This record gives sequence, C-alpha cells and structure tokens, in this order.
Amino acid sequence: MRENKQNRLKFVIAENCYGAYCIPISAIHRPAAQIVLKGRVHEPKTIDYMLENCGTGDVLAAGAFFGDFLPALGTNIAPTAKVWSFEPNEENFRCAQITCILNDLKNVTLQNAGLGEADKDVYMDCIDERGDNRGGLSKIVETVTKGKIYQKTSVVKFDNILPKERQVSVIQLDVEGYELSALKGSIDIIRRNKPILILETVPSGSWFADNILSLGYRKAGTLHKRNVIFRVD
Repeated sequence: MRENKQNRLKFVIAENCYGAYCIPISAIHRPAAQIVLKGRVHEPKTIDYMLENCGTGDVLAAGAFFGDFLPALGTNIAPTAKVWSFEPNEENFRCAQITCILNDLKNVTLQNAGLGEADKDVYMDCIDERGDNRGGLSKIVETVTKGKIYQKTSVVKFDNILPKERQVSVIQLDVEGYELSALKGSIDIIRRNKPILILETVPSGSWFADNILSLGYRKAGTLHKRNVIFRVD
C-alpha cells in the first residue's frame, strides 16, 4: 500500500444563483460539477425541500463533495442555525473549504472526515488505475491492497460531534453507500430530534426497520429519482 501525498490543488471556479464554487479539475466530468459549470443548480428540488422544511434547526449535509449544497444552505437557513458537513476526500474537502470562503459561510462547520458509527482512522481508495483522482467516486475501504495508492482519513460519529443543545431538523446523506454506518453514528440525535432524513441509498436489512422505522419514520417521497425522504408520521 502507498499513501497518497497532498498535491497542489487544481480547480476551476464556477457560479450559479446561490454563489461561487471551487470545483476540482479531477471531478469536472461528474454530473454535479457539469451542472454547476453551466451556471445551474445541482439537485434544486433537494435544496428547496431542505430549506422549506428545516425551520430554525440545523442541517447535516454529507458528503460535501466540493460544497455544491453549501452556498444555498448556508445563506438561506435561519440566522441561529448551522450547517454541519463532512467530506473524507482531501481534495474535495479543500475545494469545499474554498467554496465556503468564497461565499463567506461562517455558519457552516466543515470537517475532513466521513460519517460512521465510531470514531476511527480509515483509508480512501481515491486514485484509479490510471493514477487519476477518483473525485466523487472515492470510497472508504476496510482493507487495503498492496501496490494501490490510498489516502488516510478519518470517520467520525456525529453523535459525538453535535452539541446536545443543538436541534437538527434535516439530515441529508449522500455518502457513497455508507448511509447505514452514518445513521448508526447519528442514532441518538435522530431519536432526540426526529429530523427529516434524505437518503441517496436506503439501507437494507433489519437495523433500519428496528431503529428508524420503529420511531415512526415512513417514506414520504423522492427527489431527483434517487433521494428518498423519510418523515415521522
């Protein structure tokens, strides 16, 4: 295994109606980047739904990617609310940081980590066979393969991050299939706050039914054909 060393950041700046974005060159082929590069909003229905339903509470948005949701959320949530966002890929995180700076988003807490059920160090498979950065397709791996290049990163438990006095209204997860682990690490917050859940991937198996649906959560619709909304009845 070889560890990926930090390289000079290569990016482009794009704008839409919500603000400016720092997009990594390695990810300009990704759908979200292509949409923003054309001056449009990525997943506008998801953003509108989150803003219409977050009230005065905080919003969790993970993974951040290059911060494609952050200007819209950061500039439109309640004055006392915060956006909590996480991105384990270092290149994407650095671009999301710049996106926050470009838009002066002081109410966004951004962390270079993934979400999981426990705090731990992990590795990301972020370099493909050609040596290019995988960008939004980077994945956290449990085991490493000799000869491949990985980035060392962290997974954190959201229950350990959020102060207990904060109220979370919406949890939006686009974490490349790690929704189950992220939900397990947020279960105390979910039980306490009953936030709306917007999941790109709905976990299979009994845990979701036993721990989420049992709280009264039911499917309430979809956004952009892939994000599933769960609300408490």
